[in-house]
Amino acid sequence: MKAAPTPMASAPSDLHAQPLTVTRGARERLHGHAGRVLWLTGLSGAGKSTIANALEAALHARGRHTYLLDGDHLRHGLNRDLGFSEEDRTENVRRAAEVARLFVDAGTIVIAAFISPLRAQRDAARALFAPGDFLEVFVDAPLAVAEARDPKGLYRKARSGQLPQFTGIGALYEPPLAPDLVLPTHEWPLDRCVERLLALLPPALAA
Repeated sequence: MKAAPTPMASAPSDLHAQPLTVTRGARERLHGHAGRVLWLTGLSGAGKSTIANALEAALHARGRHTYLLDGDHLRHGLNRDLGFSEEDRTENVRRAAEVARLFVDAGTIVIAAFISPLRAQRDAARALFAPGDFLEVFVDAPLAVAEARDPKGLYRKARSGQLPQFTGIGALYEPPLAPDLVLPTHEWPLDRCVERLLALLPPALAA
C-alpha cells in the first residue's frame, strides 16, 4: 500500500531558486498580455469542464495564450498515483495549483477546473499566487441538479456504494465563502457564464 503524500509540504531549506534571465514580465510582454488563473470549483456535474472549455475557446479566438487544466486529465498523468482520500485530494489540488503557477509565470491564462472540495485546499492554492493572479469561480449547481445531470454516471455509482467517498454524497463539499464570481449553472446558459468570466478578467485580457 502506498503511503499517503504529505499535504502542502514545504521545500527543504537547502534548496535555492536559480536566478533566471527571462522573467515573467518578459514573457508577458512577448505574449502581449498578463498571466492569470481562473480556478473553477464546484460539484461534479456542475458544469466546470464545459464552461472551462468554452472560455478557453473564447480567449483563444481573441489571440490569448491559454491552457486548460482539468482534474480528470491530470489524474490520467501527473496525478495518476493519487486516490480519493482527503489526503490524496489535497495533494491533487496542491499539484494542480503548482502547475497553474508555472503557467502563470509563463504569461499564460490558466483555466483550472477542479472540484477542490475543501476551502483549505483552495486557500492554499490561492496562497501560491500574487494578489490578483488567482480568481476563484464557484460553479454553483444544487446537488439535486448536478445529480440529475450525472454526465459520467458517478452519482449513480456513489448512491449504490461503488464510490464511497464521492463529493456531495459520501464526502463534504464546502462552497466558497467569498468567491470572485458565482455562476449559477442551473439558471444561466453557457454563453452567459462565459460572458461573465470574460468580464471578470481585466479588459486587456478579455477584449
